[in-house]
Amino acid sequence: MAQVNWLSLVYLVVSTLFGLVAIWVLDSVGLRGATILGAWLNFAGSVLRIVPCMVVGTQNPFAFLMGGQSLCALAQSLVIFSPAKVAALWFPEHQRATANMLTTISNPLGVLVANMLSPALVKKGEDILLMLGVYAIPAGAVCLLSTICLRESVPPTPPSAGAASSTSEKFLDGLKLLVRNKAYVILAVCFGGCIGISYSFSTLLQQILCASGYSNGFSGLCGALFIAFGILGALALGPYVDRTKHFTEATKIGLCLVSLACMAFALVSLLQGQALALATTCSLLGLFGFSVTPVAMELAVECSFPVGEGAAVGLIFVLGQVEGIFIMLAMMALTVQCSERSFSTCQQGEDPLDWTAASWYSSSTPHTGACRQSLASPPPPRTRRPWAAQTQGGVWTEGEREGLGSWGPAGRLRSARRG
Repeated sequence: MAQVNWLSLVYLVVSTLFGLVAIWVLDSVGLRGATILGAWLNFAGSVLRIVPCMVVGTQNPFAFLMGGQSLCALAQSLVIFSPAKVAALWFPEHQRATANMLTTISNPLGVLVANMLSPALVKKGEDILLMLGVYAIPAGAVCLLSTICLRESVPPTPPSAGAASSTSEKFLDGLKLLVRNKAYVILAVCFGGCIGISYSFSTLLQQILCASGYSNGFSGLCGALFIAFGILGALALGPYVDRTKHFTEATKIGLCLVSLACMAFALVSLLQGQALALATTCSLLGLFGFSVTPVAMELAVECSFPVGEGAAVGLIFVLGQVEGIFIMLAMMALTVQCSERSFSTCQQGEDPLDWTAASWYSSSTPHTGACRQSLASPPPPRTRRPWAAQTQGGVWTEGEREGLGSWGPAGRLRSARRG
């Protein structure tokens, strides 16, 4: 079972070790180069995972599987760090939170599709090759499309004044500014804990529920509800924040609700025969956890000006990966074997584990983060539109909209003069 856990844990480890490299690639090479590199790494990893299934007598097949997973993890780092940069460079101000939300939920949406498709493809051990082959097809298609179709990192016409006047700090200087930014550090630590809990929940869900007598099919359903309701929550919260600009309030409330949902899951998961309550808590945990992700990312970009978007978001995710590693290792260390549980449905040939202490430990992590985020009062985010201080509440006046509506040299000149 430890090897199975490492297939997920390798994503956290690789993202932690190479996260800063991915941040540098995004901010220095640009979106086009980072996207193409990520597509090729993902395709190479997908092919490498198939090798032990196709070549008979392969020595140490698990090493090939872990190597493929590691390449895919490298690709994921470039993908999950990029939504805020895509939103900032390709979309106007009033659409950024929605654009950030749509690009962010694409990753869990792919996980949801894989979770539903894998059981249908794999009926016996010999079907694993079919599953890996099916997953390599879209990876190859994306690799081909990104290499051929992506021509520029930025649009020919800037969608907003902020995109046209982007003046990001150099990589190392930007990291120093982030570490010294109190508001950013508070957000990074609190939201990083939320990311770590999400990774741990997705990885260990089946092992926790089987010890309480729930089937693997029900565990898969809870995992699907976790992702599905998270996507629905993000779809609802993104446009709302775009209209109201309540980034800070939405993040604080979201983290507090995640904390409550974690405590509810820690309690209900230890009980037998509570399928409806478990499904509800998993749905709420996803609803609150995933929905706050694009909002917190946009808030991180705003409060870290003039640091680049890739660095502002990437450092939070790197910290989240580190917290996720410690949370998962601590949870596995806190488990104890309990052979007397006859109702267990675990099928690994080992005694079921008691997850009581581990579950309560995991629920305390977001609770602590939510308290820190709620009690702390960081200053309002520094906008990436330097001239916005002259407007009322950060909303453009009618004259500014006219100047930016037909985005040409005159519009840029008027915006510069306003700054």
